[in-house]
Amino acid sequence: MEITVSSSDLTASIEAEPYPFELVKRKCALLIIDMQRDFLEPDGFGEMLGNDVSQLRRTIEPNRLLLDAWRAAGLTVIHTREGHRPDLSDLPPAKKVRGRGVKTIGDPGPMGRILIRGEAGHDIIPELYPLPAEPVIDKPGKGAFFATDLHAILQNRGLTQLVVTGVTTEVCVNTTVREANDRGYDCLIPEDCVGSYFPEFQEMGLKMIKAQGGIFGWVTHSSKILAVLG
Repeated sequence: MEITVSSSDLTASIEAEPYPFELVKRKCALLIIDMQRDFLEPDGFGEMLGNDVSQLRRTIEPNRLLLDAWRAAGLTVIHTREGHRPDLSDLPPAKKVRGRGVKTIGDPGPMGRILIRGEAGHDIIPELYPLPAEPVIDKPGKGAFFATDLHAILQNRGLTQLVVTGVTTEVCVNTTVREANDRGYDCLIPEDCVGSYFPEFQEMGLKMIKAQGGIFGWVTHSSKILAVLG
């Protein structure tokens, strides 16, 4: 029996800014950036720094819905975590002291040593926890491509597009999108699935991505993606 696959099953046009994004489903990965307990949960490192974690927690449900639909469609999911080796050998001294906080990376926190791999606070929140087959990229910097094997994984799987979600919009999301752009990937960012502790940074972070005809990528709403995943 001959099986036919229509082009509509493989590609979809998604309403986005600055113009529609042509999603090639089997060449696109969902990349979820740093949805970690230390950033999103009360008493984590983010709140210790004086931030309002509710600004990030609003992204959990949109991400969960998108993640469920992406998995149901059989498409690639990749997660990232920002953190460092227990001996701090990959932590630049300038990063540790920046901010002059009472507590810094590697110090004891409510959920173990702050942003140290293997500690409870470093891990991804239960609502979006990776499945065993989903790669988890442990990154020491803001961008997901720096000092990681993300590029190799994407190349080996023939992936050329990324739907990028997570936190924070102006830091790790923006840095990753810019790195991806320089490596030739097309990035689509659902605005309700990314978040910042600062509303003004959220707005400007998204504007930077879609400015000048989409200089770094496209911006949409997760509902537009869900509509084509079926």
